[in-house]
Amino acid sequence: MFKKIIRFLFRAVLWFFGISLFMVVLFKFVPVPFTPLMAIRFVENKFDGKEVYFNHDWEPLENISPNLQKAVIASEDGTFLKHSGFDFEAIEKAMKNNEQGKKLKGGSTISQQTAKNVFLWQGRSYLRKGLEAYFTVLIEFIWGKERIMEVYLNSIEMGNGVYGAQAAARHWYSKDASNLTKREAAGIAAILPNPRKFAASNSSSYINRRKDRIVRHMRYVGKLEY
Repeated sequence: MFKKIIRFLFRAVLWFFGISLFMVVLFKFVPVPFTPLMAIRFVENKFDGKEVYFNHDWEPLENISPNLQKAVIASEDGTFLKHSGFDFEAIEKAMKNNEQGKKLKGGSTISQQTAKNVFLWQGRSYLRKGLEAYFTVLIEFIWGKERIMEVYLNSIEMGNGVYGAQAAARHWYSKDASNLTKREAAGIAAILPNPRKFAASNSSSYINRRKDRIVRHMRYVGKLEY
């Protein structure tokens, strides 16, 4: 009986590694059609009896304004172009800030956020963080920075039912993602911590202050060379 359990677990692990590797390689070349979060939000709205609004348009990275790319780097991950998937200094700081609550919060790079959004569920359990680290290593090695940024900007939640840069640009500013100004890009980046609560246009004073800070930090991102 014990041997059967061991064999089952061994096969399950092999299947997991095989399927996960296949999915990462597939999404290096194929647009990500939907994410677990999109499915969760759809079910939540259905269950709550709310109107189901879903807007997701995939655009190649060259069709997304460099202003938005710089804005998310300035806002979410200042060392994105330099690190190998993890900002250990930020992780250490986040761990210290959360020692009392024993929660893993903050310190996630754009690579980690992309791994979580595309392959995993929401939450802060140690299991999910471990899987997040595994997928982060895979996408850094197999995809590279340019593809990670492309998937990130096409997959993340940027409003209630709004996913990806093109959908966000149309929703918030009635324009294409390729035409976003610095201020508009900063507006989208500013709401990413809670895009269903905050508004990128006609924003609160809090979000306007975040926009100002992001625009200032965008100056130091420099030329994008993936």
